[in-house]
Amino acid sequence: MKLLAKELRLTLHPSSAVFAFLGCLVMVPAYPYSVIFMFGCLAPYITFVNARETNDFFYTAALPVTKRESVGGKCLLVASLQLFQLLFSVPFVLLRGMLQIPNNPVGIDATLAWYGFGLILYGIFDLVFLTGFYKSGYKVGKAFLVASVPMVLLMAGMEAIPHIPVLSWLDSTQKEYLIGQLPILLLGLACFCICLMLAYRISAKRFEKVNL
Repeated sequence: MKLLAKELRLTLHPSSAVFAFLGCLVMVPAYPYSVIFMFGCLAPYITFVNARETNDFFYTAALPVTKRESVGGKCLLVASLQLFQLLFSVPFVLLRGMLQIPNNPVGIDATLAWYGFGLILYGIFDLVFLTGFYKSGYKVGKAFLVASVPMVLLMAGMEAIPHIPVLSWLDSTQKEYLIGQLPILLLGLACFCICLMLAYRISAKRFEKVNL
């Protein structure tokens, strides 16, 4: 937890903190809500660029912590940003229902399935991005470009769901359909946790071989 506090105070880029609050975009009547997750992927990228440019990795190496613990701190930071963004959006989703804002005509609405797919997207992105970055410890752009491929594909898939009749129930906020979407949310949470643990283990193993 001390490393996470250090990451939040010294490494986190201000724009990344702003991105974490963009979960409120679910209030916009006609907006591709999958873009919210893109912001959640941009936040780690910008933060890692900031860390590289400010020599944070060398600073952390000078602290009484191992490389594995350093990777763990960064993984916790990424997960904290993304989970905060999703949790922050919940009150706005509820407010959206209270105000009876019509379903999103652009793509998938902010349903339980949307949260589940978002967690899957975050998990896969983190796995590809973190493991790619820690191959060298400085090639942030390359790692982000590679991780952007599954991110964009998943975003496109999410927005296409409402236009597929057999899957249209995943876009509904009616109670009976929300219950059916619950397994997708749980699957997404499991996928996020598993991918993050794999990302940590693979990244730590790779970073230990990097000569700073």
